[in-house]
Amino acid sequence: MTRSPPLLAGVELGGSKCVCILATAPDDIRAQVRVSTSDGAATLDRIAEVLDSWQQSATPPEAIGIACFGPLDLRTGSGSFGHVVSTVKPGWDGADVFGRLSRRRGLPVGIDTDVNGAALAEGRWGAARGLQDFAYVTVGTGIGVGLIVAGETVFGCNHSELGHVRIPRHSGDAWPGHCRFHGDCVEGLASGPAIAARTGLSPEQISGDSPVWELVAHALAQLTHTLVLATAPRRVLIGGGVVEGRPELLARVRRHLVASLNGYLRIEELDRGIEQYIASPGLGALAGPLGALALAADAHAGHAVA
Repeated sequence: MTRSPPLLAGVELGGSKCVCILATAPDDIRAQVRVSTSDGAATLDRIAEVLDSWQQSATPPEAIGIACFGPLDLRTGSGSFGHVVSTVKPGWDGADVFGRLSRRRGLPVGIDTDVNGAALAEGRWGAARGLQDFAYVTVGTGIGVGLIVAGETVFGCNHSELGHVRIPRHSGDAWPGHCRFHGDCVEGLASGPAIAARTGLSPEQISGDSPVWELVAHALAQLTHTLVLATAPRRVLIGGGVVEGRPELLARVRRHLVASLNGYLRIEELDRGIEQYIASPGLGALAGPLGALALAADAHAGHAVA
């Protein structure tokens, strides 16, 4: 007798909102609850209430996945495992995300960054299906990169933070950048808050022919240049609120990337067409919540094997 797919709970914690999802798969979503992101304690309490209600229902979830903004301490065995560290978000420094949402539940729980989760979801259900090496870039409140190499998220002493790499600046651009830690890193130049700080307007208020988009595209192309040379992804998916609101931005990024690489390397994936290599995510706005679901599915599978 074939067992039904397990019912899973996922929690995506983002900079402005959190989404709780109850589902077995993208085509079988049973519930979604949106929670505004305030300080850590209040937000985690509200999310815990949602999980409690699901766990006490007639059909409770069998595993939980947590996809959270970073930086996170994901070192196994660390005394602060699952805590938020070094964040600019008020009230979140040191927040025990994993402990607060997993405590006393008796369920397998998986946790990773929100972008790593979204990347896993794109590989499982979205625009990176069948690929073992790819990157998912989100451009919104911050800039994050979910990096998949040989089918796994990249992890060394901790998770990667490629949104904060420093890059060659666009010629003539001397604006100092908006990142509290690094000034003109990629996030400090091309995130939504950086665009607003530079122009005085939110990204959606800026016309498509504004010169700021060339600067944003240049920064994202430099990030992609770094990815191509560092881990050789077979596809780079670029999404997030800023890009979703300005879809023609991808064409600018492609143009800047081709100019930046300047014919160096012969990569079969690039030869097939830059439009396929730099592409939009396949899951759209659901990439984040489904990323949490993918982490829950992996936690459930790992528990079953163990």
